Amino acid sequence: MATPATTPGTTGTETTGAASAAIAASAGAASAGAASAGAASAGAEAIRTWLTERVAYFLDVRPQDIAADDLLVEIGLDSVYALTLCGDVEDEFGILVEATLAWDHPTIDALTAHIHSELAAR
Repeated sequence: MATPATTPGTTGTETTGAASAAIAASAGAASAGAASAGAASAGAEAIRTWLTERVAYFLDVRPQDIAADDLLVEIGLDSVYALTLCGDVEDEFGILVEATLAWDHPTIDALTAHIHSELAAR
């Protein structure tokens, strides 16, 4: 059984229910508006790592359990989490993305390439 992932920046203490929602909300609030110049110039590997950690958090698995070429829908990313990921990408990297981002770019590698190219075009 996979060890549940934690929200980046937390102590690693496993939480459930309302506590998980509160942690997720505070993590989202902390990153909203915090799209720094560093995030805007993030390299592909940093983007890939961040995406893998977010998807792992949504799926409640360890990041190392997600391969960069896994189809997100096949490993359990549903439409609610896919839409949430869009908002997280916008907050983290300061770019606007379509609501269909995870379906148009269905793997971590494809998402990484797309986000990296969007950042490079700025």
